[in-house]
Amino acid sequence: MSLAPFEVLLYYRYVAIPDPVAYMEEQRALCESLGLRGRILIGQEGINGTVSGPVAGTRAYREAMAADPLTHDIAWKIDPLDDHVFPKLSIKVRSEIVGLGLSSENDIDPNALTGERLDPVAFYEAMQDPEAVLLDARNHYETDLGRFKGAICPGITNFRDFPAWFEEHAEEFRGKKILTYCTGGIRCEKLSGYLRQSGCEEVYQLKGGIVSYGKDPEVQGRDFDGLCYVFDQRVGVEVNSTETRCLISHCSRCGTPEANYRNCQWPECNAQIFICVTCLEQEDGIFCDDTCLTLYHSDLSRETPAETCH
Repeated sequence: MSLAPFEVLLYYRYVAIPDPVAYMEEQRALCESLGLRGRILIGQEGINGTVSGPVAGTRAYREAMAADPLTHDIAWKIDPLDDHVFPKLSIKVRSEIVGLGLSSENDIDPNALTGERLDPVAFYEAMQDPEAVLLDARNHYETDLGRFKGAICPGITNFRDFPAWFEEHAEEFRGKKILTYCTGGIRCEKLSGYLRQSGCEEVYQLKGGIVSYGKDPEVQGRDFDGLCYVFDQRVGVEVNSTETRCLISHCSRCGTPEANYRNCQWPECNAQIFICVTCLEQEDGIFCDDTCLTLYHSDLSRETPAETCH
């Protein structure tokens, strides 16, 4: 049992919420009373959240959600912490709690259409099938940090870009056994349903996502390379505790194995790049390349007023 003073919770629930605005205010009052921080999205289709706080607060939050008929059966992913991993609390109402960007006519209700859920052990066993196709549902900056061995990574910037990518590659998946995965499971609920709606018949999803796969006592994250990207101040978390563990990301400047993500300092770029401590100390700021460095200083010189002669 962990004695860490804080916890971070990752959760979601696809369930009809009649009045998302009122539910948002209830959630805000609850989280503020418990000293929680994080991000929560609420819509008519459900709730998607990740919050951190003192253990007493996160425990009380889970108890309150368990007493709510809308969220009583949420599957929680819980990590111990030394402190908060969010700077503030943000709760918003959205049309989708995870945005696949489909029209209202084609939108997916995971309670009606989704892929078969496989627990971590079953998912690992399914990956051993040489005919299976492993499909990563996440964005490129997430897969750059970590992914399953042999996975197809679409290289998308946003989840809503997936349908357009799939339309271009659909024939590659026809008649295939497709194994989908994401961070905590929520994206695959819709994505696997979308694949089935698009004509793919044998579609599966990793129940609980990468986070649950890494916590499973039997598979222990086996064959997941690198770290799992998370949307909080930790950025990357360990998944694989077996002998197959390895880093796949490298410092953008010197090429050494590195998992430290930073943002390019040129505001127009702001891309996330890997940079090691040595290069961080030696470089003139954090930039993707010399082009961003030059543009940054060019912008800076235009903003600096010229000296006035007296």
